[in-house]
Amino acid sequence: MNLPTLQEQSATNKKVILRADLDVKKLKTNENERLKNLLPTLSYLSENKAKTVIIGHRGRTGGEVSEKLSLKPVAEKLREISGKNIDFIDEVVGEKVKAKVNEIKPGEFLMLENLRFDKREEENDEGFTKSLASFGEVYVNDAFSVSHRKHSSIVSLPKLLQSCIGFHFSNEIKHLEKVLNNPKNPVVFVISGIKQDKINFFEKLEGTADKILVAGRLPEYIHDTSPLRENVKYVIGRLMPDKEDITVKSIEKFEKEISSAGTIIVSGPMGKFEEEGHQMGTKRVLKAVSNSDAFKVAGGGNTEAAITKFSLEDKFDWISTGGGAMLEFLSTGTLLGLIALSKDVN
Repeated sequence: MNLPTLQEQSATNKKVILRADLDVKKLKTNENERLKNLLPTLSYLSENKAKTVIIGHRGRTGGEVSEKLSLKPVAEKLREISGKNIDFIDEVVGEKVKAKVNEIKPGEFLMLENLRFDKREEENDEGFTKSLASFGEVYVNDAFSVSHRKHSSIVSLPKLLQSCIGFHFSNEIKHLEKVLNNPKNPVVFVISGIKQDKINFFEKLEGTADKILVAGRLPEYIHDTSPLRENVKYVIGRLMPDKEDITVKSIEKFEKEISSAGTIIVSGPMGKFEEEGHQMGTKRVLKAVSNSDAFKVAGGGNTEAAITKFSLEDKFDWISTGGGAMLEFLSTGTLLGLIALSKDVN
């Protein structure tokens, strides 16, 4: 994709708004990888003397202020990890924020409070977007994982400023495009987890996939008379009686398909892998993937947690920060956040 990148966009001595991926639940866990992914973009902006406002969200707030979802500890952790001067303000918009933004020195950063504390972020409100835009001259999106959402900071803000993607976002696209552009066949998707809406991606993925292996709780949502059960592209796992893992026969079917794959995409664990009694499906399927010579991609927080639990991180060619965003990109070839960069979004 021919996307505007940070290197191509002059940020030197300019006021920059960085839409970052700050949705970190537990700051003492491997989730800090999300923050580490920001470091190349932070370093570039600092070296180029940009005055940067960092914006993002944490959790689902329903537009309500919640101390446990504040970005203050995220700012502190990012300051620790990056070694950069990152200030924090406990508001999102308003005169107090504007005054603080004007105090940012070249090469330094100010993180605003959780955008979702203001319901207008998720409503894609025009007035809210203009308030955010007043803080900068250049917009940088380095939040791949949420760039399929029609939220103010993703789809409307880039229309009002010079805009580009950050270094991590660029890497996401570079690796995922390998699945779309002349992939090594057969292409096998392993789609699992508990989110029923993943089923909505199936039809769109059929054009790319040779096989779609379905596990987690998803088989429960596919009726016995569903056409998917007759479609040869699908291998739909059977669930154990407690529905917390797939059966041994299902695992063996998955392993067989994986063994001959040229490209493998994993989205979601096979079962409740956090509990020892329900780990077998996830552990065996992930090990089968990791032992394959295929090009291997995985995405989503629970997927990454499972991969980390079984110490398989180094076996994958790419681990995406976004589960839903990854499937959206692989099923449509774009994201709302990318369309917005072309100034062409409704």
